[in-house]
Amino acid sequence: MKMDFFEIEFKVTNNKKPSDEEYRAKVVEFMKQFENILLARFPNSEQATLCLEYVKKQLQAQISLIRRGNNKEVERRFQYYVNYN
Repeated sequence: MKMDFFEIEFKVTNNKKPSDEEYRAKVVEFMKQFENILLARFPNSEQATLCLEYVKKQLQAQISLIRRGNNKEVERRFQYYVNYN
């Protein structure tokens, strides 16, 4: 079984039934870490800046969906986690 990295914290703390808000917050935190890694590792060029701007906009749009509970994949994964782990 594939386990997402942000779920490890729930496993370590033995939180088998996090609230949907807790789960979404952990997903958002994981996504922000991904954004920070991209910012630190991308080369400094005009094309890279344009790419990073696009990625930031897409991440913010997805974070907004996740916080509202409108990202189907995150909601599906949450249901799987709380019901089968």
